[in-house]
Amino acid sequence: DCGREEAGGRVSWVRVLSGQIRGCGRCGGLAREPEDGRPKMPEANSTKEGKEAWRGRYYKLEEIQEHKTSQSTWIILHRRVYDLTKFLEEHPGGEEVLREQAGGDATENFEDVGHSTDARALSETYIIGELHPDDWEKVQKPIDTYISTVDSNTSSWTTWVIAAIAAALAVFLYRFYMPG
Repeated sequence: DCGREEAGGRVSWVRVLSGQIRGCGRCGGLAREPEDGRPKMPEANSTKEGKEAWRGRYYKLEEIQEHKTSQSTWIILHRRVYDLTKFLEEHPGGEEVLREQAGGDATENFEDVGHSTDARALSETYIIGELHPDDWEKVQKPIDTYISTVDSNTSSWTTWVIAAIAAALAVFLYRFYMPG
């Protein structure tokens, strides 16, 4: 059962977040809990041919980058391509959050927010394909490398000399200024 008819098509997010209502895989809207108490989760993006019909559908990064408008909003999460155009207005974090990430890889931001299991299950209904393997490296974040301001050819003896001079100065000042 689709919950869209409640309150004139609007369902409060309190009921959604409390678990009384979950995402509906059929209409992209919200679904009531079944009477047996088991969660009713949306099925993965599927067709009559079978689940995960998007598998094997590859999109080049250039094509994905063209879809960053409110009329067509695509993002990449974990190398999967999502068409979130119909979800923009329903996103609990607001439309702008998704629009800022449109046309690119939103994996890091998605994971940083800490989305719930329900949100992850609902996201599966928006998968339309996968990022083409030729473009995987283009969206990977560069590995952070340690950058040192010290020349690696410089010996560490200068550090010890400075420390020894500071210690000698401390001893001198202590003996000079302390009555004894």
